[in-house]
Amino acid sequence: FERWLRLRLIKKGWFHLCSLCPQQCDTSQTDTLEDDEIEAFYKLLTEREEIDALFSRYSDAEQVMSLDNLVRFLREEQREEDAGPETARSLIERYEPDETIKTEPAMTKDGFLMYLLSDDGNVFDKAHRQVHQDMTKPLSHYFVSSSHNTYLMEDQLTGPSSMEAYIRALTKGCRCVELDCWDGPNSEPVIYHGYTLTSKILFCDVIKAIKNYAFKTSPYPIILSLENHCSLEQQKMMAHHMQTILQDMLLLAPVNSNKCLPSPEELKGKILVKGKKLTSEAEDVSDEDEAAEMEDESVKIQIESNGTSDKLKLAKELSDMVVYCKSVSFEGFDEFNPRPFNEMSSFTEGKALKLSQETGTSFIHHNIKQLSRIYPAGWRTDSSNYNPVDMWNVGCQIVALNFQTKGTEMDIYQGRFQENGFCGYVLKPDFLRDPNSKFNPKAITEGPWRTRKKFQVKVISGQQLPKVNKSKNSIVDPRVIVEIYGVQRDNDKKQTRVIDNNGFNPKWNETFEFDIDIPKLALVRFMVEDFDASTKNDFIGQFTAPFTSLKQGYRHIHLLTKNGDLYPSATLFVHISILDAQ
Repeated sequence: FERWLRLRLIKKGWFHLCSLCPQQCDTSQTDTLEDDEIEAFYKLLTEREEIDALFSRYSDAEQVMSLDNLVRFLREEQREEDAGPETARSLIERYEPDETIKTEPAMTKDGFLMYLLSDDGNVFDKAHRQVHQDMTKPLSHYFVSSSHNTYLMEDQLTGPSSMEAYIRALTKGCRCVELDCWDGPNSEPVIYHGYTLTSKILFCDVIKAIKNYAFKTSPYPIILSLENHCSLEQQKMMAHHMQTILQDMLLLAPVNSNKCLPSPEELKGKILVKGKKLTSEAEDVSDEDEAAEMEDESVKIQIESNGTSDKLKLAKELSDMVVYCKSVSFEGFDEFNPRPFNEMSSFTEGKALKLSQETGTSFIHHNIKQLSRIYPAGWRTDSSNYNPVDMWNVGCQIVALNFQTKGTEMDIYQGRFQENGFCGYVLKPDFLRDPNSKFNPKAITEGPWRTRKKFQVKVISGQQLPKVNKSKNSIVDPRVIVEIYGVQRDNDKKQTRVIDNNGFNPKWNETFEFDIDIPKLALVRFMVEDFDASTKNDFIGQFTAPFTSLKQGYRHIHLLTKNGDLYPSATLFVHISILDAQ
């Protein structure tokens, strides 16, 4: 009924999705839909031939699906493990709009469509929308949603810094944020990208924003990654602000006496500080200056004119706040004499990639006990991102991306953290947590990690795919691309043909098959683009999820915008089949 009311406002020529126009139902020729015309147009809008055909296979002569037939559909098509009369009854109770049919109990076509468009008919396993993993393992056993230069809204050289950037990252599930701290006026430290023209924000204001938004999306711990360039006086002010603003949230002492990192469960509601820590021998520590690595001529000139030192005097007050995340330089892998569990190193993407290619298994073993942080290369002054999958494949936990930059890499990133309730922590596969593991993503051998699957995707149809680029005076010409991201041998991409002039209800009915060797590391990305023969294709929407979070059977994929927000009604309708490979 609400849709009908909205359709009263529809006038001729408003549709850019396809050639379907309201005037087809405007029998009164008044340029506005009235009464029966609205109902006729609503039926035209909601007509789904592919759903009708599917429903008819499981319904009786009265076009009603009985309880028994719904159970059969859930078992045969949807491969639901708990398919039975109780599950079917609950779906009827939830989605059947006809109260009389509901009492039989049975389901009409309208109820069936509502089910397929719901969370229960979603391609993403709704059980994974909750925290469903064991959260009592050491912190190093989890992938951690992490942001690089969190304060930046745009590029690395001239863009604005903002507290809003921290709020956005935290509400997107980020659990590790970065603070580049420099001396500011009036003894107040500031945050900005050193040696550049990026704007400055007060350290204390950022800490207040973090306090207010730290645990709105997830109860699990936040890590403040400090890059400290401040004088002793302003370091003491940083410590003062963190202690007075964060109060009990701030972790200042070990939570147990174990010889390993505590778990996310033990650290619930806590904020950890990552930074340098004083030793008993010296009051100087080595300086970590990631800004100085930027490949920009103006930055190099600024550094040369300022003069830099590789040593930094560290205030005891700030040092004492570092409990579990002590920053140290990486000195190589030594499995016989491992570093203390509370020490962690940072790597550029290039260094981490080199280690993963040359000594992948050693890197995996290192990441069982230690935390590793990866950050973008210095040449990425435009805030572009690297592919995080290669880093996850060797167990790196804090794989930091530029959250402000949208694109494939960020889609994959948010897809990885879709599961486990979007809490920012995802338990690594068992073979990345086993100290005896011989897994190497660059040289796949037989082992418990290799559980080969045949992944079959039938892309059936699309619904209400929007025209994103309104400047182009044309109707949407959609194409669907299905991509696999995982170990190198699993990476693959296949695409449908282009459907001309139809974003409203395009039909492809194309089936693709993928071989996946390491399912626990694979992610699947469904992307829709608007094809253009003369210019670059326009991105319409996408959805990315871990392979292990996909449901089988007839499913809807609810597409996300470029910013990662849910479209109100843009979907793909697919059939998913996952088989054990021979």
